[in-house]
Amino acid sequence: MNDIRSFAKSQGTVEADDLSHWDVNFWSERLRESKFDINEEELRPFFSLQKIMDGLFNLANTLFGIEVEAADGLAPVWNNDVRFYRVKDSSGSPIAYFYFDPYTRPSEKKGGAWMDEVVGRSRVLSRDGSSVRLPVAHMVCNQSPPVGNKPSLMTFREVETVFHEFGHALQHMLTKEDEGLVSGIRGIEWDAVELPSQFMENWCYHRDTLMGIAKHYETGESLPEEVYLKLLKARTFRAGSLSLRQLRFANLDLELHTKYVPGGSESIYDIDRRVSERTQVIPPLPEDRFLCGFSHIFAGGYAAGYYSYKWAEVLSADAFSAFEDAGLDDSKAVKETGHKFRETILALGGGKAPLEVFVEFRGREPSPEALLRHNGLLSATA
Repeated sequence: MNDIRSFAKSQGTVEADDLSHWDVNFWSERLRESKFDINEEELRPFFSLQKIMDGLFNLANTLFGIEVEAADGLAPVWNNDVRFYRVKDSSGSPIAYFYFDPYTRPSEKKGGAWMDEVVGRSRVLSRDGSSVRLPVAHMVCNQSPPVGNKPSLMTFREVETVFHEFGHALQHMLTKEDEGLVSGIRGIEWDAVELPSQFMENWCYHRDTLMGIAKHYETGESLPEEVYLKLLKARTFRAGSLSLRQLRFANLDLELHTKYVPGGSESIYDIDRRVSERTQVIPPLPEDRFLCGFSHIFAGGYAAGYYSYKWAEVLSADAFSAFEDAGLDDSKAVKETGHKFRETILALGGGKAPLEVFVEFRGREPSPEALLRHNGLLSATA
């Protein structure tokens, strides 16, 4: 906040010493632009879709010992741009399949990106009742389609999104649970189901991984080093403020669902103000009615569960730190840690309590230390 005030003052604004809520967002964005000067559109030539997917599949091979190969024509598709892939284990045996629908089609396709199952792994529902029905997933994105000889080019945020959705798909496809009701992503509590997806996002900031896929589609030139460093720094910009925002929402949700008494001494707005005293640098306005629009916890399915957003970040950062501890430059250690991640986090689905699964992988219960460090809120030596 002091940085934002100082920057606003340097720009000659009269309200610099007394910034209101609406001023903070404006000036923080101006500060971000001045510090990092990253134009997402100018980075698109370095992120061609096919190069990104090839790099993602190579990463999955390194970490989890699987091979992803094109299997177009093996299954019917709903659009000519949809790709179909086969996933094989180290012995070459198929273990899963997935569809990938990458391009935007505004007339028939909603925006955003998502992964879901087509069918789950199941022994009961296999054709012969004895072998296992293999899982099939679909991944849907809204990338810009190719134009002429120009391939589909992505923003860095879209690269992160593809890695994120593929993390979900991996948990669905690499499950070893034969009971369909708890295989893959089924039956996993909400505070743990985002672990694999957010875990995969971390690799977008790993130098060797990013530099291996960020190649200019015309010249083959690698992403400039200074741009990579700006992406790293931009990742932690205002991380403390954004964390406090999520902590406000999570604590408020839990307070309302555990301690609020209708008609009691505290109104819902009193509780919001009390929580905000601990979580906000600038207190809410007296007329603040944010709660009237907090649809997540009233009609959005996150009642008493909003905390799961932040807790999933704790889990995913701590899981990635296992690779940091092993040594990201040690290929043997990365493969061993990746194998352990596959055999626990990705394999056990909803058949085992997520805390038990995490402890089996990490050897201890989760710690927020890695998330705080990744967010730049702890010293690197902490």
